[in-house]
Amino acid sequence: MDWRAQAPATPPTSSSTFEQYVRLNATALLRTSMFLTGDRHAGEDLLQDVLERVYSRWRRIDDPDRYIRRALVNGASRRSRRRRRVREEQLDGLSGTGRDIDVSQLGMTDRVAVREQLLAVLRTLPIQQRAVLTLRYFDDLPDPEVAALVGCSPGTVKTHTARGLARMRAALATAQDAPRPRAASPQAPGQPGQPPSRGVQA
Repeated sequence: MDWRAQAPATPPTSSSTFEQYVRLNATALLRTSMFLTGDRHAGEDLLQDVLERVYSRWRRIDDPDRYIRRALVNGASRRSRRRRRVREEQLDGLSGTGRDIDVSQLGMTDRVAVREQLLAVLRTLPIQQRAVLTLRYFDDLPDPEVAALVGCSPGTVKTHTARGLARMRAALATAQDAPRPRAASPQAPGQPGQPPSRGVQA
């Protein structure tokens, strides 16, 4: 399965119900929320809070995709500020320029490891940088729309993108270059760590 979140489906028509919209977009919205928070459980909690508020205002919302994304970004920002004293740590070991990595050529195990590494890096990024990368690459939104949702200029979007990608590429390079653990060779009976074999006494 592709680790990148897909953009939500086409916004519902006026006759669509809230339940139909959630059913069509739940997976994409959860992925967006998860990348914004950097954690699956936190993403689930944030999305549930947002959808509860959206439900009560559903008839007055003209553009559900935009409204919910903005609510997710704002909610993730508030949560990040509350955790700032423990989350604002720098990745000194990942501060290099990095290099592009062809993720499609990695094996399935490596792809899972890359996804986990990306989440780990996203958790350490400032919330605006994290939101820009999530909306720009995981939701495939254009820079002007990302800027409007995050509340910054298109130029700032490009700055956040460049800095965030540098860290993410460095993290991927580190994960790819890490030595793999060598499988332990089987020990012969009688070697250290093995109980001595018991022969049959005549």
